[in-house]
Amino acid sequence: MSKHTALLAAAAFSALALTATVLAPVRAEEKTVMVGGAAMFPSRNIIQNAVNSRDHTTLVAAVKAAGLVGTLEGKGPFTVFAPTNMAFGKLPAGTVETLVKPENKGTLTKILTYHVVPGKYEAFSLADGKKLRTVEGEELTVKKQDGKVWIGDAKGNWSTVTISNVNQSNGVIHVVDTVLMPAS
Repeated sequence: MSKHTALLAAAAFSALALTATVLAPVRAEEKTVMVGGAAMFPSRNIIQNAVNSRDHTTLVAAVKAAGLVGTLEGKGPFTVFAPTNMAFGKLPAGTVETLVKPENKGTLTKILTYHVVPGKYEAFSLADGKKLRTVEGEELTVKKQDGKVWIGDAKGNWSTVTISNVNQSNGVIHVVDTVLMPAS
């Protein structure tokens, strides 16, 4: 290798090292959480992150069918209790397919907005017995038991928060294992 080539190689490696040093702190600030095999970036909004989670494809399809994408891309802040595909799978057979039909958009919207609370509530602020008024208008109830956070719906069903504090640019997501249902 000639001196000239060695000098160019050394300069290139120096430039790469300098770039990595300058860029590393920016990336280090963005603490991601893995959800459904994908990194959730705090600099992205709820929709930009949710579409990458393979555990939330049913939720994303439902949000699109209900026409709520624009809302969840909005400024917020929002707290979203995001049911997984397995949570939707617990519903009676055919329920999801029926809900995403255009004629059932109102019911689907009511169920989905029941999973959204205005404001940003991280796990530490979800105190036992706390009532959360949803965008849909009804309340959810928080229960803390055995080191877990549970969210209760209007029908008396409980959903476990399986992944908490997935920060977004416009709020926070808590992944839940059961679809929450409003009273009506």
